[in-house]
Amino acid sequence: MSLAAASATSTGEAVQFWILAVVAVGGALATVLMKRAVHSALSLAGTMIVLAVFYLANGAYFLGIVQIVVYTGAIMMLFLFVVMLVGVTAADSLKETIRGQRWLAAVCGLGFGVLLFAGIANASLRHFDGLGQANAGGNVEGLAALVFTRYVYAFEITGALLITAAVGAMVLTHRERTVKAATQRELSEQRTRKGAFVAPLPAPGTYARHNANDIPALLPDGTPAELSVSGVLRDRGQMRDVSQEALADLAALEQRSAAWLERDRDEGPKGVAQ
Repeated sequence: MSLAAASATSTGEAVQFWILAVVAVGGALATVLMKRAVHSALSLAGTMIVLAVFYLANGAYFLGIVQIVVYTGAIMMLFLFVVMLVGVTAADSLKETIRGQRWLAAVCGLGFGVLLFAGIANASLRHFDGLGQANAGGNVEGLAALVFTRYVYAFEITGALLITAAVGAMVLTHRERTVKAATQRELSEQRTRKGAFVAPLPAPGTYARHNANDIPALLPDGTPAELSVSGVLRDRGQMRDVSQEALADLAALEQRSAAWLERDRDEGPKGVAQ
C-alpha cells in the first residue's frame, strides 16, 4: 500500500474526525478548567468516549471496546464515586495546599508542550504497513504482542501508577477514629437511659384480623399502639384511626358473649330450662 493511498481519507471520515476532535479537545480543556471535581470527571468521561469512537473508526475494535468498558465505564465511574464519597467542593478545589504548585504545573505543562511539538515536527512516515498487516493474526493478538514485547516496561509502569492511585484514594477516604467505638452493651445502655422503647415493636394490624401497614395494633385496653405503624406514615398522616371502630366491635363482641353465657346458664347442661 502506497503512502498516498494510505493518507487518503473519505469525506465521512474527515467530517467525523473534525467534529469529534473538537469535542475531545473541549472535554480535555473542561477537565482542567472546571472548578468542580465532578464536572471535570464527567468531561474526562466524554473525552474517553470520543477516543473510543476514534479507535473503532480506525479498525481497533478491541481497543475501542476496552476504552468504553474499562476506562469510561469502570475507572471513571470509580472516580465519580470517590469524589462523591470524599465530598470535594468548589472551595476545596480552589484551595492551594502546596505553595507554588501552580507555577510548577505551568512550567511542566510548557515543557511537555515543547516536547510534543518537537516530536511531531521530527516525525516522518516513510513506510505504512496498514491495518491489514498489523491485525493479520487478529486485533487482540497484535495488541498483546505490542504490550508484552515492545511496550512491556511502559505497561508495567502504568500498572504501578494505577495501583498507587488506588492506594491514594483509600488513604484519602480513610478517617481516623478519635473515640472508641461503642460496644453493643454500651449502645443498649444508652437506649435504656434515654427512655426509648427497647422492646420489639408490635406488629401492625387489629387483633390479627388486618395486616395492613397503616392500621395500628391495639393495646390490651383497646387504644391503638402508634409504634406498630411506621414513623413515615405517622408523619404523613396516613395512619388509619380504627380505635373507635375497634372499641365498638369489641363492645358488641362482649355483649354477644354475655348473652350466650346467660342463655347457656338458663338452659342448663342439656338445654332444659330450669
